[in-house]
Amino acid sequence: MLPEPYRLHHRADFSRTVRRGQRIGRRDLVVHALLGEYDGVVGVNERHDQIPDDKLVRVGGPRFGLIVSKAVGNAVIRHRVARRLRHMCAQLLAEVAPGTDIVIRVLPGAATASSEDLLRQLRGALRKLGAGAAAGARTGGPT
Repeated sequence: MLPEPYRLHHRADFSRTVRRGQRIGRRDLVVHALLGEYDGVVGVNERHDQIPDDKLVRVGGPRFGLIVSKAVGNAVIRHRVARRLRHMCAQLLAEVAPGTDIVIRVLPGAATASSEDLLRQLRGALRKLGAGAAAGARTGGPT
C-alpha cells in the first residue's frame, strides 16, 4: 500500500498539479505531473495555495493523488480501482523523481483493464512526462 507521506491530500495540491503541471492521456488514465515544485509544506496552514512558491519547503519524495469519478462505476468498483492504482504507485516510488507531484485521473475503461495494462500505461505516461525516466531503464524496454 502507498505510505501516507507519498499521498496528495489537499485540494490546493491537486489543483496546483493539474493547473501548472504537464498532462498526458492514455487509454484508461490521464496523468498530470508537476516536477520539482515542492513536495510538502512545513509550518504553514491548510490554505498554502496562497503562499508564494519561494516560501514553501520541500520535505520528501514524490506524492500521488487519484481522481476516480462516478463515471468509472459504482462505489465498489471505484474503490477497487483506487486500491489497485495506489498499489501500483507504491511500486513506482523508487522510479519517480523526488519532489514530483502526480495526479492520476481514472477513465471509465480502467474498471475493466488488467493491472498489468494499467501499470504499463502509468509507467509510459510518467516516462513521457519526464517524471519516471528511470522506469524504462529498469524494465528493460519500451512501454
